[in-house]
Amino acid sequence: MKAQTAEPSDLLAPLDLAFWSIESAQHPMHLGALGVFDADSPEAAGRAARLLASRAADVPGLRLRIRPVWLPVGGAVRTAAPGFDPLEHVRLAEPTADFHAAAGALMQRPLERGRPPWEAHVLPGADGSSFAVLFKFHHALADGLRALMLAAAVMDPTDLPAARPAPAEPAASRWSWLPDPRKLPGLVRGTVTDAGQALDIGSSVARATLGVRSSAALTSEATGTRRTAGVLLDLDDVHRVRKTVGGTVNDVLIAVVAGALRRWLDERGDGSEGVEPRALVPVSRRRPRGAQPQGNRLSGYLVRLPVGDPDPFARLRTVRAAMDRNKDAGPHRGAGAVALLADHLPPLGHRISGPVVAQAARLLFDILVTSVPLPSLGLKLGGCPLAAVYPFAPLARGQALAVAVSTYRGRVHFGLVADAAAVPDLDVLARSVREELAGLVEACAERPSLVEGPVAT
Repeated sequence: MKAQTAEPSDLLAPLDLAFWSIESAQHPMHLGALGVFDADSPEAAGRAARLLASRAADVPGLRLRIRPVWLPVGGAVRTAAPGFDPLEHVRLAEPTADFHAAAGALMQRPLERGRPPWEAHVLPGADGSSFAVLFKFHHALADGLRALMLAAAVMDPTDLPAARPAPAEPAASRWSWLPDPRKLPGLVRGTVTDAGQALDIGSSVARATLGVRSSAALTSEATGTRRTAGVLLDLDDVHRVRKTVGGTVNDVLIAVVAGALRRWLDERGDGSEGVEPRALVPVSRRRPRGAQPQGNRLSGYLVRLPVGDPDPFARLRTVRAAMDRNKDAGPHRGAGAVALLADHLPPLGHRISGPVVAQAARLLFDILVTSVPLPSLGLKLGGCPLAAVYPFAPLARGQALAVAVSTYRGRVHFGLVADAAAVPDLDVLARSVREELAGLVEACAERPSLVEGPVAT
């Protein structure tokens, strides 16, 4: 591939380059979202595919491919792809009776790196009453919020709020090897601060590996296979638990994951006693309505999931306390902020160390639990309403399961991605998620409010 020199504003940020560099055929680094639409006719899926291809041609972010550059050495750039053809990215599949089975097979296929790294697969339902669209976006192209904006751009027009303009980018890139002499004092202070942050995060990561009690069910050798499942929960039920026990909606959902893992491990015979896996909970540093800059603006919190605790209310209190500690420390400190270390590595370092970093994922966390925001207003494609949407996260090397969650029009949508060989019973875990929330709601109905202090929202 021929390298080129690029404008600084087009360069991939360090974390984007990290995602681009750690990808392998067995562990593709793309996000996914499976949207299920109510069809108004058997031809609705074909019409949706034509609309997606037509509208994609007018979305600048979907025309961008990633290419290497000469400077900085090892860097890469997003640049408009010559001869961009949306028909290479939008595909109409054969009818299927199982959207998730089809999505799992498609999620395990890496995106082609020589062209804009995204795809939209339209899946007609076998009975003609519904169809689904699986969107795939490489993590180097977009984080969850940016991917949502790109997908929304090809939906039917809505009254989404306009994006705020981004602050003007400085003329020089952070990787410029000739810094402005007038800024040297500030750069020195910044370097000292950055070094302190890196040491703090590094020591927190080391401490987080002590006394880890996870389960073999959450680890996997690389098979490259994928299985997906989706779960729908009533958001009112989540609020009912939150008002009874306290905490936030996110606290309740993380506790539901912990309880579901306990049910699943016990049912499959692995046992949950003493299990306390580390969950990485990504935190967006992007302004909610900011369209730019492109790429990833992420940190994260690391939370020990109290899977081994038999008391559902105690599990929720433990999760709430851990999340409160993380929030008090902020997204720039602690082991969960490991993504920020990407800023301290030069581009060539990302290229060279990518395979090593990929191997280290299982040392840093055991499971990913991420939340993807969705607009509250109803989305449509070709006049067909979006009935459900299941977000999918990338599966890190050495890990068997990733959980993504979105709320949309009064319901909570869980998207589960697993290594198909390691987790052949993903449907059991999906059922366990439903049973865990139902059990919490039932328990809340039997006891008075357990809230201590004001209820968070």
